Amino acid sequence: MSCCTPPRDGSPQPVQFNAKSSKDHDDIEAIKVAGGSAIVGTNAPQIPDDGEGPRRAVKIKPFRMSVTSVTNEAFRIFVNATGYLTEAERFGWSFVFWSQVPQSVGPTQAVNEVEWWRLVDGACWFAPNGPNTEDACKPEHPVVHISWNDARAYANWVGGRLPTEAEWEHAARAGQGDVRFPWGNAEPNDTGFTPCNIWQGHFPKKNTAVDGFVTTAPAKSYEPNPWGFYNLAGNVWEWTADPYSVRSLKRAVKQRLSGMRGYKLSKGGSFLCHRSYCYRYRIAARTGSSPDSSTTHQGFRVVWSD
Repeated sequence: MSCCTPPRDGSPQPVQFNAKSSKDHDDIEAIKVAGGSAIVGTNAPQIPDDGEGPRRAVKIKPFRMSVTSVTNEAFRIFVNATGYLTEAERFGWSFVFWSQVPQSVGPTQAVNEVEWWRLVDGACWFAPNGPNTEDACKPEHPVVHISWNDARAYANWVGGRLPTEAEWEHAARAGQGDVRFPWGNAEPNDTGFTPCNIWQGHFPKKNTAVDGFVTTAPAKSYEPNPWGFYNLAGNVWEWTADPYSVRSLKRAVKQRLSGMRGYKLSKGGSFLCHRSYCYRYRIAARTGSSPDSSTTHQGFRVVWSD
């Protein structure tokens, strides 16, 4: 069980989706990243059982990556052009953080061991908190309730793909070397230094929102990293192309991973991360979930091979 993105228990097979690539994807703002040797992982893991280490060098080819995560506006264009139905829509429900659930929704089922996640009927990308919450789907904010399968469908439509973990970390470090965050090594806090959208206060009961946002921020918020990418720490988790795997000799880790076969890797953390509980808004941090899972803090961005 992941505190970040709970898996669905039993999923229908994703629909076959073969819509032709959009001719308008050249309008997506993207930055070219040179190939070469990328730093992946760290020799100072904060959550070792997640597979953050060891630090290693990985050769990558040049690629372009979208400046921001995919927004609601961009995803709506995709849906309008193709008629695509996300997995949350086809399931009829998705995971919503407890404090985002409107009172009008009524009682909801909590997820065992991570009770702050609730199963909400009708929650999906255009109604992120459940029925009649379409106003929360703001055009400039990152699209959420997106499964790995949904993210791949969109990426294919714009002629791209999801980034690998190595590509994602390379773009996040932006030539700064073995830094902890996209802006360097300075640690965010609950009082004044808030370079990204994460939790402030006592998780999961009180978010003081010192950084300006209780939930998602616009996709282009805060200062970009030196290469011009926005919100690679916090805001929403971002799916990658890679499977979730951990190199470990610990029996407990192996037992946990045995129940996570087929899981996919996400990077970057979200607005729900806090150092006291989920210190995963670091570049080397990582989590995994089932490819059909979707939540109020799961999004993605796209890369194109050069």
